Amino acid sequence: MAKIVPKKYPMPEQDPKTRVHNFDEVPMGQDGQTAIMEAQRCLQCKPGPNRKLCVDGCPVEIDIPAFIKQVQEGNFSEAIKIIRQKQNLPAVCGRVCPYEVQCEGNCVVGKKNEPVGIGRLERFLADWERREQKHGKIEMPPANGKKVAVVGAGPAGLTVAGDLAKLGYKVSAFEALQYCGGVLVYGIPEFRLPKEIVEAEVDYIRRSGVDIKTDYVIGKLETVDDLLKEYDSVFVATGAGLPNWTNLEGENLNGIMSANEFLTRTNLMKAFKFPEYDTPVGIGETVVTLGGGNVAMDCARTSLRLGAKESIILYRRSDAELPARREEVHHAKEEGVRFELLAAPVKFIGDDCGNLKQIEAIRMQLGEPDASGRRRPVKIPGSEFRLDCQTVLVAIGQSPNPLVPMTTPDLKTTKHGTIAVDPEGRTSKKGVFAGGDIASGAATVILAMGDGKRAARAMHKYMMEDPSWPSADVFEKACGH
Repeated sequence: MAKIVPKKYPMPEQDPKTRVHNFDEVPMGQDGQTAIMEAQRCLQCKPGPNRKLCVDGCPVEIDIPAFIKQVQEGNFSEAIKIIRQKQNLPAVCGRVCPYEVQCEGNCVVGKKNEPVGIGRLERFLADWERREQKHGKIEMPPANGKKVAVVGAGPAGLTVAGDLAKLGYKVSAFEALQYCGGVLVYGIPEFRLPKEIVEAEVDYIRRSGVDIKTDYVIGKLETVDDLLKEYDSVFVATGAGLPNWTNLEGENLNGIMSANEFLTRTNLMKAFKFPEYDTPVGIGETVVTLGGGNVAMDCARTSLRLGAKESIILYRRSDAELPARREEVHHAKEEGVRFELLAAPVKFIGDDCGNLKQIEAIRMQLGEPDASGRRRPVKIPGSEFRLDCQTVLVAIGQSPNPLVPMTTPDLKTTKHGTIAVDPEGRTSKKGVFAGGDIASGAATVILAMGDGKRAARAMHKYMMEDPSWPSADVFEKACGH
């Protein structure tokens, strides 16, 4: 056996001093020869009774060893075909999926060395397909006579739409915004996920036969009950677009905004191209972002690109507990984001005109683990301190979009406002399935896609084989009221 190269082959990236002044993508992608060499680090492991492999860590069940084998041999066309059998958005997941804790987290090579760069290979193949094959023909099965409605064209909705189209269903997707992609277009910045990438993936779904209607708000123009009169089944994937707030003193001061508003104005409404696009987004010289997840990193890094002289992350736990991907934390630090860790906000302080001028915070220490398994942050009495700032971005999570549950009275919801579902995505309303953030609460893109994949299988079974439905008790238990 050839000796394993211990580290992944490098991914070319923009220099931090350059990229902090633009919105161009940070990692620039690998070439074909580098992809082949990276693939050759793979051992092509066989399943065993006590061995968790890369495939076990993939929420959308890609046959990873099979596609890597094709890359090893330079058969890029076959490799992307294998990925496309399970994955509808490979160019997206190759960029934003937390593969380090999923497929790569299970990689046998990674036990002693760096794992195989599975995410980089997926990205390379998707980019190669878009560049080399462009609008190639997509082979689709004959229509099976059944119709499905998908509410929301984000990661979960697009996954269900793509998977059911492959099975011969006539799929219509209804998207409230003018662009498809959900969080992919309004939340994730251009420098992490260029919008032309999302557009190309959505185009692939459309070419698979899915009819996508944009600017179409289910819950206003039509209800889920209306859809059930025309469609054999409905999948709800309306996401978690309702921002959470701190409810601290002074939170209504000018200069404090939610991550949702800030990123939507910057990404979807193209504020980063102002004045070419007439969407200004005002920030001060010093911006403080509350939170430690990927959204917080996106806010902090975007602030620098919009002209902030200092961008600070305020997070109540330590570096080890930051929920953001390590790559995003690394990039943020490279770009000069300052991390105020083990600190939590106490109140916001304004001037006589109602504008934010300071945030008061308190130092924390880690106590015993809480329900999440992470050590609980505990306030240190008398450790309050203040930071001068003109802008605070609140990135402490999102809650489910309430519109569909509000307009569908017999759709049971949990105490957190999510739609109650069983493990297959069935809801309390017969024929209606749900998945993604509206069912799980705010999570990752790939987990939403995993929800969509499971639900597509269950919907196919319901429409073609078994129309039975769980009893009401199942959903009462799921509600947890």
